[in-house]
Amino acid sequence: MLSKNRIKLIKSLSQKKYRQQHGLFTVEGIKGIQEFLNSEFELESLYTTADQFNAPQALTFEISSNDLKKISSLKTPNTALAVFKTSKPKTIHIDGLVVALDDVRDPGNLGTIIRLCDWYGIKDLVCSENTVDCYNSKVVQATMGSLSRVNISYLNLNLFLEETSAEIFGTFMDGQNIYRTSLPTSGIIVMGNEANGISEAITSKINTKLTIPQFGDQRDTESLNVANATAIVLSEFMRRTIEM
Repeated sequence: MLSKNRIKLIKSLSQKKYRQQHGLFTVEGIKGIQEFLNSEFELESLYTTADQFNAPQALTFEISSNDLKKISSLKTPNTALAVFKTSKPKTIHIDGLVVALDDVRDPGNLGTIIRLCDWYGIKDLVCSENTVDCYNSKVVQATMGSLSRVNISYLNLNLFLEETSAEIFGTFMDGQNIYRTSLPTSGIIVMGNEANGISEAITSKINTKLTIPQFGDQRDTESLNVANATAIVLSEFMRRTIEM
């Protein structure tokens, strides 16, 4: 049986300030938990309705479905919830491709972008300080475990870009056609906010503006979803690496 204090702590992790205060976040579902158990993330505690994980027994607690509902953030809880310790900041490597996010706010978008980075072998994802927290439960759920394999850094994006020696790319409606542009195997790719795109301050740091051309006779769509755009941009950058 879970204590009231323990339930209160786990439920509080749905808020960013408590995740930061305790240095903890939650993962739900067998696949997601297993991904984190196999990673460098440190397990704090594991709650499950059945013994189905190869995890330290001292940190594993078998609970009822009713107790799981009390701590879950899902409308229909899975069979397990784990609490992991957040990772400490790591060095950002700019010798390859790095994705940078300028105030992306939607958890689903961030989660999808993290999965895309994992898929395309992008090791570092750099986020502005106002980008949604990667330990938000909706983000964690959307990454399907990819969060455990991508180094995510939150920082002053303007300063980071100002100090880097890497070539900086950004996506705009009036940029160069990405399919006709010579793309390198290294650099920083900036993706902007869902509503406002890349801010003026960040735009001033960009060396090359890229656009994904629109096809078809009717061109009424104003822009692509940032996660969809990221998929296209990364695919094009990585395609060039296998053609070289």
